[in-house]
Amino acid sequence: MSAPEAGSRRHAELSRRESVMATPGKEGQVIANGAWAGNVIGVFTSGGDSQGMNGAVRAVVRMGFYLGCKVYFIKEGYEGMVAGGDNIEEATWSSVSGILQLGGTVIGSARSKKFRERPGRLSAAENLIKRGITNLVVIGGDGSLTGANLFRMEWADLVKELGETGKLTTEEQSRCGHLNIVGMVGSIDNDFCGTDMTIGVDSALHRIIEAVDAISTTASSHQRAFVMEVMGRHCGYLALVAALACEADWVFIPEWPPEGDWEETLCNKLASERKLGQRLNIILVAEGAVDRQGNAITADAVKNLLTEKLKYDTRVTVLGHVQRGGSPSAFDRILGSRMGAEAVLALMDAKAETPACVVSLEGNQTVRVPLMECVNRTQDVQKAMDAKNFEEAVRLRGRSFQNNLTTYRMLSKLRPPTSLCVGEHPPQDHSFKTDQDHRNLAVVNIGAPACGMNAAVRSFVRLGLTQGYRVLGIQDSFDGLIAGRVRPMGWTQVHGWAGKGGSLLGTKKQLASDVSMGGIAEKLREFKIDGLLIVGGFEAFHSLFQLYQAREQYPAFCIPMCVIPCTISNNVPGTDFSLGADTALNEISDICDRIKQSATGTKRRVFVVETMGGFCGYLATMSGLAAGADAAYIYEDKITISKLRDDVFHLKDKILNAGVQRGLILRSDSCNLIAKKTKRNECANANYTTEFINQLFAEEGKGVFSVRMNVLGHMQQGGVPSPFDRNYGTKMAAKCVAWFKERIETNLKDGRVMVKSPECFVLLGMQKRRLEFSPVCDLAIDTDFDNRLPLVQWWLKLRPLLRIMAKHTTETYTMDVEEAHVSEMDKE
Repeated sequence: MSAPEAGSRRHAELSRRESVMATPGKEGQVIANGAWAGNVIGVFTSGGDSQGMNGAVRAVVRMGFYLGCKVYFIKEGYEGMVAGGDNIEEATWSSVSGILQLGGTVIGSARSKKFRERPGRLSAAENLIKRGITNLVVIGGDGSLTGANLFRMEWADLVKELGETGKLTTEEQSRCGHLNIVGMVGSIDNDFCGTDMTIGVDSALHRIIEAVDAISTTASSHQRAFVMEVMGRHCGYLALVAALACEADWVFIPEWPPEGDWEETLCNKLASERKLGQRLNIILVAEGAVDRQGNAITADAVKNLLTEKLKYDTRVTVLGHVQRGGSPSAFDRILGSRMGAEAVLALMDAKAETPACVVSLEGNQTVRVPLMECVNRTQDVQKAMDAKNFEEAVRLRGRSFQNNLTTYRMLSKLRPPTSLCVGEHPPQDHSFKTDQDHRNLAVVNIGAPACGMNAAVRSFVRLGLTQGYRVLGIQDSFDGLIAGRVRPMGWTQVHGWAGKGGSLLGTKKQLASDVSMGGIAEKLREFKIDGLLIVGGFEAFHSLFQLYQAREQYPAFCIPMCVIPCTISNNVPGTDFSLGADTALNEISDICDRIKQSATGTKRRVFVVETMGGFCGYLATMSGLAAGADAAYIYEDKITISKLRDDVFHLKDKILNAGVQRGLILRSDSCNLIAKKTKRNECANANYTTEFINQLFAEEGKGVFSVRMNVLGHMQQGGVPSPFDRNYGTKMAAKCVAWFKERIETNLKDGRVMVKSPECFVLLGMQKRRLEFSPVCDLAIDTDFDNRLPLVQWWLKLRPLLRIMAKHTTETYTMDVEEAHVSEMDKE
């Protein structure tokens, strides 16, 4: 075989192994109430626990009820399945009330030696068949899922043997002839191939970052180094992403051991940072970290190195099972709910010949992937690490892991450039004397502050400096630019910014057209800016579009410009997720938990909570899913008096007949904005305000429940950035620096950067699973500028799930709300 042929075959094999065939799930499709009446489902958790499992269990039960199925809890995992008796208990609606915000698993989890033997599986099969259970949802790791698949493959023989021994009747044998299996991966390690995220990972990252943030204050006080051990015996995902999010100086993971001289490199790096004035060092070690020869790298070994060679006061902290504990994050609550609902639908679609599948997350879509394909690929990762083929191990982990590792390696190798390490003592004059080699990049924040802004600026500054650029910080948006508040940004100036909320550069809600366009052009020219990064929300996108449109009139605008979308509203076109929205969702979920808890032990109560978001209902809808709300009223899905009436009756019925003590209604603040709009938007009803809804429910609920109203306000913009927003901002800014470098080098003529192509005026956004640059002129076509909304919003497909989880038996939100919104705009 020739070398090219061999290479081609190897490439094809790699592609085959890397890809897992996925079937799209049924989110957003019309599912009739009671469509699968008569089916029986069993749900259990197995192996190690993880936050978000309870959300998945709750979703299995409630989606099962919606479809007309009977659902059983199988307590204590496979051990309870083998033992039977009280370990297999029929679920009720109220039995899963109030568990969404709880960590761990309320139905217990255990590893079972008995199930590994055939007699144990025989007993398990008998216990299931006696209750009519022929559909199983297993929530666990690859070992639990492999065991379930073996059980499924043996099922026919087990049924036959039970029949021959007289333990099953002929009717029972015929009724339970095959077993359907659907899995969900619950693991904080994120070590399962075939899904972007496993249930519990995001919450574990929250615990790690909370610990690092707390330790950083004491470490800085005493100029200490801390070596922190995190979980990850076979997978370094937690350590890697946490290192990016907390600005760790070094991370050790099993998939990518350090080079042979790592001790010297590490010590030199820490020493250089101390010389720049850094008072603390954080080093993360995954518990399975090894060197290139396969020898373990422990936290104590790293501590001894720093103590002996650098004489640093170094401490070790082992986080241990703290990472598994606590309340699940908003992401894990939503992920568990989405996966649990999809698992039930996958079971109902399964036939006798259907292979077992796993419900996974692919970008913003739930998908079904073959179980054993994923298990085999997961095992291939360990085989590659055992063979010391670390590049293959990283590739098999998937694109997300590769991107995280690439960004970390880029940032970890950075050194402050001696020639451009400006900003430590900013010059008093601003007549920047640039030459052919040193170009100026500028960064500005536009719009309301949102967590993640500072992480993006930090990454942009440090990577820009190391690429040979001078990076200028524009304070207080366009007003600051016009006033000349432009300063060089330095290396140490942005240390610690990733973990800080708000906007340290300063930001204002304004458009470029709100100030002098000519003034903006003059200042861009005065400060010799060759590329402009705008971090902000809808105003940032709209402003860049205005600058793009004015580029013929103002040549100073003919430079590469890019927007990183950053707003809690998540209303920017061209991206599925905006920086800052994840932190806001966590803030809202935590507040709603406390609000509901405040009514514990009191009389029955309904809370009406107003969220931010403007005309975009993302926050209300997603926090409604995360908090277990009964309804979420938003601009995109028009409120009518009949809907409000039905929801009042629904809540009364739940409280009187389903044993529920509390209700939660979320409402976006869009109606407040509608009331301030011009005549053009009078078609949007401004009468159903938060106060009106509060009064309506209070009046109609008399004698059944009382009502309290809460306006969350600017609490939603506060707090520290979530791990996702820190990591997301860091990676997006890194990608932007590379983009600017390419555009400037390509369009540099006679010492001047000059661009006019639409591809040089872009927005960087997450689309499905990839970060993509989109020209703002293309995005403007599909944008409702009056109401500051993209015309198509992916998350609207999740609204039926919110209603189903709240026990709405007649699903009234199955219409295509995306198309409905677009058609209304067409009419206008």
